[in-house]
Amino acid sequence: MRTTVGIIGAGPAGLLLARLLHNAGIDSVVLESRDRAYVERRQRAGILEQGTVDVLRAAGAGERMDREGLRHDGIELRFDRRRHRVDFPALTGGKSVMVYAQTEVCKDLIALQLKEGGPLLFEAEALAVEGAETDRPRVRFRHEGVEDVLECDYVVGCDGFWGVARKAVPAGLSRTFERTYPFGWLGILADVAPSHDELVYARHDRGFALLSMRSPSVSRLYLQVPADTDAESWSDDEIWAELERRFETDDDWTLRRGPITQKSVTPMRSYVHEPMRHGRLFLAGDAAHIVPPTGAKGLNLAVGDVVTLARALSHRTETGSDDLLDAYSATCLRRVWQAERFSYDMTTLLHRAPDATPFEDRLQVARLDRIASSRAAETDLAEAYTGFPIG
Repeated sequence: MRTTVGIIGAGPAGLLLARLLHNAGIDSVVLESRDRAYVERRQRAGILEQGTVDVLRAAGAGERMDREGLRHDGIELRFDRRRHRVDFPALTGGKSVMVYAQTEVCKDLIALQLKEGGPLLFEAEALAVEGAETDRPRVRFRHEGVEDVLECDYVVGCDGFWGVARKAVPAGLSRTFERTYPFGWLGILADVAPSHDELVYARHDRGFALLSMRSPSVSRLYLQVPADTDAESWSDDEIWAELERRFETDDDWTLRRGPITQKSVTPMRSYVHEPMRHGRLFLAGDAAHIVPPTGAKGLNLAVGDVVTLARALSHRTETGSDDLLDAYSATCLRRVWQAERFSYDMTTLLHRAPDATPFEDRLQVARLDRIASSRAAETDLAEAYTGFPIG
């Protein structure tokens, strides 16, 4: 099997790249180790930056998002029983975000790829990337019990942190930067209408809490818990009681309770692999970087990567120049590190470290007070949350 661009992984990064390349007249093949049902149901991010929304619309993948997604023009910060709303459009010149789950993005892109795009092979496990330094890199993979080879001009690893693509970068050329946090998020899905019409980020002496949603009738909520927490060790009543404590305010706001349909614990870590390119192998999304979910940046960073790469590949096709391909890693990493910085800032602003001192508690509140009282500080948060420029 041969193609111009071999894409490993049918998450949002791989699927969107395939769509962008299709629209540019560049052929590709997507290899995904899981089956279609798994890809379309795995729960991940749910916040799309303004730039991501614009890219999906331009790619022809925004129709259902615009119909079913929930546009949000701000977030609410809670601390010391107080509430402060950050108004995105007023602070950013009109930008907003969209609540639309990653599962739905994948469903839309899969449908388009199967209808209009190149081959998308599910249950096709990539085994290795070979010859990345040559002009004919190859992906060895297993599909339907048979090993095969995909020959390409370029290979793109969109196969996540545990995938094979990054392993093809020689250890002597790799630099990794990592931070593991001593806490995680206990997340729930609940069949109850959200208790607020925008996301609520709460800083509390007992730990962080986040109120989010998947739809007008399904709530998504999170609690900061120790990193080694077993989700099933928390009863439903304990979860609701703790959420009520951490979201408490001095007004009459109340948290709606409902049946919990899913519980899980998400670890918190920051990770960057440099470079994001080796020869004709390019890394995108979680294969190259991970952010803690506090800043809602993971999916959006992946979109930035593949937009940058699709632009570079189109430029190569149109002009014969490798300039943009050669600049891919540096271009992406500028945005990646800004997102890492913002995600770290949001995490340390809102989460209480296990060994936090009263001094550090007061500093957190002072930082939140600064955002609530300074338009400049509030604007910095709003600009970062709604998205850094792509490219």
